[in-house]
Amino acid sequence: MFSGIFQETTIPVLQEVIGFAQARHSVLAGNIANLDTPGYKVRDLSVEDFQKRLQEAIQQRHEPAMPRSPGEIGPDQRPRLAEVAKNAPTILYHDQSNVGLEHQVTEMAKNHMQHNLALSILNSQFRLLTAAVTGRA
Repeated sequence: MFSGIFQETTIPVLQEVIGFAQARHSVLAGNIANLDTPGYKVRDLSVEDFQKRLQEAIQQRHEPAMPRSPGEIGPDQRPRLAEVAKNAPTILYHDQSNVGLEHQVTEMAKNHMQHNLALSILNSQFRLLTAAVTGRA
């Protein structure tokens, strides 16, 4: 009953954005920690690839499900929103260039802002749901 309410909101999308931002933050922090390590190759998570996969999952969520034949049992075959990050085998790449500290700190700050924005929106979504359920504003 309640899972249907949550699936029709932006909550699953925001969960994916927050999870991606947390994973990317760890990778960027590792880059900063190892910048002076000889032979270390800078790593990052592809924001463009993640955004493309997330957009595809959102679009598929709004498409009508394929009708099943009578007697067919099983989950919907459309990719689920929760599978966005899991189904990305090329999301982690190794960069051959020597990226400086300033670039890594800038990327970390942008990632931090994206994470905080998603958390703020998620918090407001939960406040709206709480107000709707309790009848209080």
